[in-house]
Amino acid sequence: MNFTRWSARLPGTQRRAAARTEQAIATAPRGDGSVPAARAERPTDGAETAPPDGAAGGPGPGGIDELPVREVLDRIPALVALVHGTDHRIAYVNDAYVAAFGPRPVGETARVALPELEELGLLPLLDQVLRSAKPRTVKSRKASSGRSYTFTCTPVTVPLGGSTAGPEESGGVLVFAADVTDHAEAAERLRTSERAQRETAVTLQKSLLPQELEQPDDLRIAATYQPGGTEAAVGGDWYDVITLGGGRTALVIGDVMGRGVRAAAVMGQLRTAVRAYARLDLPPHEVLQLLDGLAAEIDASQIATCVYAVHDPNEGSLVYASAGHLPILVRDENGTIHKAEEPTGPPLGTGGWLHTSGSVPLGPGSTAVLYTDGLVERRSEDIDEGVASLERALAGATGTPQVVCDRLIRALGVTADHDDDVAVLVLQHPARAGSDAELFRNAALELLGGVEAAPRARAFATGVLASWRFSPELHDLGVLAASELVANSLQHGTPPMRLRLRRTDRRLIIEVTDGDDHLPRRRRAEPADEAGRGIAIVATIASNWGSRRTPGGGKAVWCEFALPK
Repeated sequence: MNFTRWSARLPGTQRRAAARTEQAIATAPRGDGSVPAARAERPTDGAETAPPDGAAGGPGPGGIDELPVREVLDRIPALVALVHGTDHRIAYVNDAYVAAFGPRPVGETARVALPELEELGLLPLLDQVLRSAKPRTVKSRKASSGRSYTFTCTPVTVPLGGSTAGPEESGGVLVFAADVTDHAEAAERLRTSERAQRETAVTLQKSLLPQELEQPDDLRIAATYQPGGTEAAVGGDWYDVITLGGGRTALVIGDVMGRGVRAAAVMGQLRTAVRAYARLDLPPHEVLQLLDGLAAEIDASQIATCVYAVHDPNEGSLVYASAGHLPILVRDENGTIHKAEEPTGPPLGTGGWLHTSGSVPLGPGSTAVLYTDGLVERRSEDIDEGVASLERALAGATGTPQVVCDRLIRALGVTADHDDDVAVLVLQHPARAGSDAELFRNAALELLGGVEAAPRARAFATGVLASWRFSPELHDLGVLAASELVANSLQHGTPPMRLRLRRTDRRLIIEVTDGDDHLPRRRRAEPADEAGRGIAIVATIASNWGSRRTPGGGKAVWCEFALPK
């Protein structure tokens, strides 16, 4: 069979022929001063160059066109098969193909004689190449032998007999398969390693997130974290809920820039630091100020965005500070969406910035959403459009906090193969009515008139706690705690002073505020001391106690009693 008519189209044939020509030129003897001809040059007189002495008689540099193609194909390591006609009958297979898949009878159809091509799904590709007269390539197909091949199918003209053109020629396809097993195995090892690293990062990420959210008395809270798809490395998104005591709750959400185990590790350090700073009961902007310095110490090249917010049921608002994070969204009881845009400082770790606190109303019946950029950021649109889409989704998302989380995730098109991880924190301040409202009560008394305010405070606490129908033991402990806190404020504080009693379905909270910002501390009183026992008594009889500075100046000292279930 004459392969000359399609030899020039074989992938790699010209390169290998040229290489053999160079070798022949390099080894050929030449006289002094002779200059070897260039590889592409041919003798002008049409004469063939004689082979060198002792050579096997291969063609010289001028015989490239007459190089036997079959000899080339039989010696190359790649697999080559030639088929022709609409039923792809075998015209030729080279030695490498026979070594890989066994002998193949010439003249049989590919479906019968080349079952490996059907197994690899290449028969439809042969039809496409024959119809379109355009080459096609499929990469890294694994055969039943375990070897992987990249197949290139090229349209050729196959002479059925003789060398004349015309009806004796048939359309054919040259199948060229390069063994890429080493590359495929290396790629699989890389993918396995990346999967293992991703699983490690996901496990670390989830272990550093709260395993169970704290549930404050006055709020209903749910959160969702979804890592990015298999093609996306895990990021450093996190959230947390921290009960501060006195009925107040801290909420935080953040995002460490970067991907992988390093980002997750930095996230874990920041989350631990937030919980420690929150116990100091500092204003939100002071917490972010401390975090900013810590983030720079952890890794100067790693920055993070964060929102830290505090909910006080007595104030009916959410006081927050933002370090480069996306705005909190709040839907009030009327369905109106409020966006807490200002103030916003630069991300954590940048330094040189004084953060400030802002507030957004969060009354009964309101729902607030804190989220990371993976929820709203898309490559095809501006991030403001994503936030606007979230606002529209929040306006129509009703139900429990977990239901709202799920609806927002679906509405924003977040799927399992999302290209970024997503964290969402939803909190609701429920509007209570009926018997449920009876469990949540507030009462307050302005402490006026100096030392005579003490007996008025005791009488007030006695009446209020009796009306709330507490047990005699809890009633007496509450009156004693209120009396000691008021006495401490009258002795060490400055006006204005206030006593506030609050009950929830789980605890009784007693709080006294005054205008002095020196926080009390528990100390051991000597037997001869006439003072210094008030805070020690409160700490002994109460379930929990604490103090904090108030935003307008002054302090608040509080204690809690757990109610019987």
